[in-house]
Order: sequence, then structure tokens, then C-alpha cells
Amino acid sequence: MEFTFYKYQGTGNDFVMINGISQTLNMDLFSESKVRQLCDRRFGIGADGLIIMERSEKADFRMLYYNADGRQSSMCGNGGRCIVDFAIEQGVVFDQCSFEAVDGMHFGKRSEKLITISMQDVHDFEHFINGDYTINTGSPHYVSEVGDVDQIDLIAFAKEIRYSEAYAEDGINVNVVSSSGEGLSMRTYERGVEDETYSCGTGVTAAALVHSLKSNLKGEQSLQIATKGGLLQVNFIANTNQSFTNIMLSGPVVCVYKGITKLD
Repeated sequence: MEFTFYKYQGTGNDFVMINGISQTLNMDLFSESKVRQLCDRRFGIGADGLIIMERSEKADFRMLYYNADGRQSSMCGNGGRCIVDFAIEQGVVFDQCSFEAVDGMHFGKRSEKLITISMQDVHDFEHFINGDYTINTGSPHYVSEVGDVDQIDLIAFAKEIRYSEAYAEDGINVNVVSSSGEGLSMRTYERGVEDETYSCGTGVTAAALVHSLKSNLKGEQSLQIATKGGLLQVNFIANTNQSFTNIMLSGPVVCVYKGITKLD
């Protein structure tokens, strides 16, 4: 099966994007091994994940997301932002849309050079005695505040948590965060990629919410977070009951190139 794909990146988080609405795909060919090959940076196109845009009966389109390890995964924030731009460029929608993802419905829009998507409300988190948190923002995240994110051995630190007894089976994304001027700086180790990525949309969202919890912020909040791949912004409402609503993730998106490949 030959098909057209597009390579997208959102603050360095990169994806193979496929329009499954305008072309007929044999989904049986998208096995774990084949998706893993497509995402391989030496033997394939190379990406943190693969995203297929499909028809939806509930929204303008559906986002089907695979991690680089070939398995379908939980919500990807930067992937969500990329597919919004992709849908606009493919003529599926105009400048705003609704889309269905594994964690539910999302809203997306393009304004000037930024793509913004809504994230799910967050009501639960776990706080550990060492001050770290786990929180699910569409994907599960472990968030640890450190003095300087650039001075930590992220891979060693993250693997100790990700492969611990508590998270070995299902996995967890591990984020280190430090204060940076009026915002935050962060680095992320992503499950499924099993390495550091240049950015993580659900991770940035998790870091913003955890910072709000630790700082006891309330009401409307807006935080800029610097990742290796660039700046993202998270807007949200911090409620008095320690829940979070109206969460919006914003940042740039770039279409890198278009190509044709095949799966046999």
C-alpha cells in the first residue's frame, strides 16, 4: 500500500501525519512493527509518533495516535496541535475545529502563527512526600521540580521512575521542571519513545498544573514553559477545590515536508 504522508513538528515534537479521510488506508498494515519502522530515525521516516486523521461521527475528525514503539497510546498534546494545523491545511476544516481523541473531545483553532487546543479537565493528582507529583493530563505524568533542568541526568533519573515497580507495566512520562524568569523550563522523558523528547504537550500541561498546586495559585492562570524545542503556553483556571478547568495549550506548529512511502 502506497500512501502520502506529511512530516510535522510542534516545538520539536515530531510526527508522521497521514490523511485517512482523503485516501483509503488498509489499517491492518499498521501493525506495531510497521509503525515502529516508519518512526525509526535510521530505517524509516523518523518521528516521535505517527498520527492518522480519520472520519468521526462525533466531531470534524478523529485523531488516531501511535507512539514510536508502534503501540496506540494516550493523548498527545503537541500531536493534537499538529493535527489541527494538518486538518486546516488539508481543507478538512477552516480555522477552528472539534476533534475526537482517545481521551475524549477537544477543540482546536489556528490564530496567526499559533495552534491552540483544549485539554481535558483535571480533578485528580498524587502528591509524594518528596514534593513530586503524578497527574494525568490525557497521558500520565510524573513531575519533579529541580534546581536546574540542564544539570540533571534526565535519562538515568527518569528510567529509575519509569521502570520502577509502580510504573513498569503501563509506563509513565517523567518531567523535570525548574523556575525560569516569569515562567518554567522543563525536560521530558516519554514512555513509548523511551528517550528524551524535545517537547511534550501533555507534559507541559502537567508541569503548569503542578506549579499551580505547589504555588497555591487560584483563578485564571497563564504560564509560559520553555522546552528544548521552543515555548509553549498553558492557560487554565485553578479552582479552589484543587481541580483545573478551561485548560488550553498553545504554541507553534511547522509542516516540515511531504512525501510518499509504502507498507507491504
